[in-house]
Amino acid sequence: MSEETKKMPMGAGLPEMPEEIVIAPKKVAIDWRRIIFIFLGLGIFVLFYLIETLPNAVDPQGKVFQLSWEGKMSLGLFLMAGVWWVFEVMPIGATAIGIGLFQTLFHLRPAKEALGDFLDPSVWFIFGSLVIGLAFSASGLTKRMAYKMLGLVGEQTSFILLGTFLVVAGMTLLMAHTAVAAAMFPLLMAIHALYSESDQPTRFGKGLFIGMAWVAGAGSIITYLGAARGVAAAGMFREFTKGLNIKGTLYPTGYDVGFFELTWYMLPVGVLMVFLIWLMIMMIFRPERDRIDGLREKARDLAKELGPLNNKEKFVIFTMVGIITLFMLKSFAPVEAFQKMDRAGIMLVGTLAFFLTKTLTVEDLENIPWNIILLFGGAMSIGFCLWKTGAAQYLAVHWLAMFQKANWLVFVLSIAFFVLIMTNFIMNVAAIAIALPVSLVIANYLGVAGHVILFASLVTSGMPFNLLIGAAPNAIAYESKQFSTGEFFVYGWIPSIVLMAVLTVFCYLIWPLMGMPVLTK
Repeated sequence: MSEETKKMPMGAGLPEMPEEIVIAPKKVAIDWRRIIFIFLGLGIFVLFYLIETLPNAVDPQGKVFQLSWEGKMSLGLFLMAGVWWVFEVMPIGATAIGIGLFQTLFHLRPAKEALGDFLDPSVWFIFGSLVIGLAFSASGLTKRMAYKMLGLVGEQTSFILLGTFLVVAGMTLLMAHTAVAAAMFPLLMAIHALYSESDQPTRFGKGLFIGMAWVAGAGSIITYLGAARGVAAAGMFREFTKGLNIKGTLYPTGYDVGFFELTWYMLPVGVLMVFLIWLMIMMIFRPERDRIDGLREKARDLAKELGPLNNKEKFVIFTMVGIITLFMLKSFAPVEAFQKMDRAGIMLVGTLAFFLTKTLTVEDLENIPWNIILLFGGAMSIGFCLWKTGAAQYLAVHWLAMFQKANWLVFVLSIAFFVLIMTNFIMNVAAIAIALPVSLVIANYLGVAGHVILFASLVTSGMPFNLLIGAAPNAIAYESKQFSTGEFFVYGWIPSIVLMAVLTVFCYLIWPLMGMPVLTK
C-alpha cells in the first residue's frame, strides 16, 4: 500500500452515502377475479343458510320428500365447492379440506364422518393407483413403453394421439381406469417431453392429457373390470327387479346382468366414443406441429440405450399381473374369500410390495400428488353428505318428476343426463343409486323397460367430462399442468353433448336391434 493511500481518510474516493435509503415497495396486483369467485361461493352458501325451506319434492306415487336443514345446507356447500373448484380460487385439495371443515362447523355431519371420508377405501384405491404409476416411472418401464409405442405409431401427431387413446381404452378392459390413468401418466409425460422441451402448456399437451382422461372413462364402461360402478349398478338392478317379468321370463330373485351381456351392449358405445373423442381432440386442440420429424428414429435409439428389462421393471410387471389376477378372481371366481376382497385392499398390495422390495423409496412418497388425494377425499365427503342428508334424493325426485309424462325416450335421456351431471360432483355409484330407484318407479307408468334405464345410466356415469372430481383419471391428467380446471370444465361440454347424441341413437335404434328390452307395453 502506498504512503498516499495510507494517509487517505477512510471512505475517501468513494461516493457519499445518502442519509436514508428508500426502497419503493413492489406493487402487488390484486387478483380481483379470484376474490370475486371466493365471495360468490361463500354468498351461495350464505343464501342457502338464510333461506328457511325449499319446496317439497313429490314422486309419482305421492310420497313427499321434505328437505331437512342439513340437506338444504348440503346443497349450498355443494354449489360453493363447485364454484371454487371450477375457478380454482385456491388449490383444489384445499377446497376439498374446506368441504369437511364446513360440514363440521355448521353441524351438517359429525366430524368423524365428514373428515373420515378422506380415508374412505375409494380414496385408498386412488392412492394405490398413483403409487403404481410411480413404480412404472421409477423403474423406467414408462420410458420403455413410450419409446416402443412411438416407434409403432410413427411421427404424425394425430396418430400419436390415436395410438395413446387406443392403448388407454384397451387397458381399461382389464383393469380399473384409475390404475390405467396412473400407469399411463408418466408415459404421456415422457411423450410430451419428446414433443416439447418447454414446461409451458401446448395444444398437443392439452389434447394428450385431457383426451387420456376422457378416453379412460369411455373404455371403462365396456367391462366390469374397468370400474366398480358396473358391478354395483348390476347388484342394485338385481334387487330392484325381483319378481319382474323380463323378456317373457319371471325373475323371482331379480335379473342378473352377466359379464358378456354388459360387454355386448357397451362395446359399440365405448369404441365409438373413443374414436369420436380423438376427432374432437384433433379439432379442439389441433397440435402445433403435424409431425415430429425424426421421432421414430430417436425413439428407437433411446429404447436401445435402455437395454434389456432390469429387475425392477420385471418386478413391476409381475406385481401388476398379480393385481389384475386378483381383480379377475374377485369378479369371476365363485369363492367367497375372493369375493369378499376389497378393491382398495387389492390395489394396496402393490404399494406394500414396491416398498418392501425397495422398488420405491421413502423419497418417492414426496412425489405422490397429495393435492389429488385430498381432492378425492373432499369428493367422497360431499358425495356422502348429499346422500346421507337426503339432498341428492331430493334433487333426483324433483328432476325426474318433471319428465313423468314425457315421451319414453325423453324420459330415459333425462335420467341419463341427471346421472351425467351428478357424477361430475359425487361418486358415480352414488349417482346411479340415487337415480335408479326413482326412475324405475316412473318407468312403470311409462311402460319403459328397466334395462334401457340401467345401461343409459351406466354410459353417462362412466364419462364425467367436466369436473376433475368426476373421475380419478380427470384429476390425474390435471397433474400434467397442461390445462386449468376452467378449461376442463368448458371444453368438457362438447363431448358431453356428443355423448347424449350418441346415447339417443343407441336407445332409440341400435340397442333395440341388438335385443335390449326398451318398452314393456
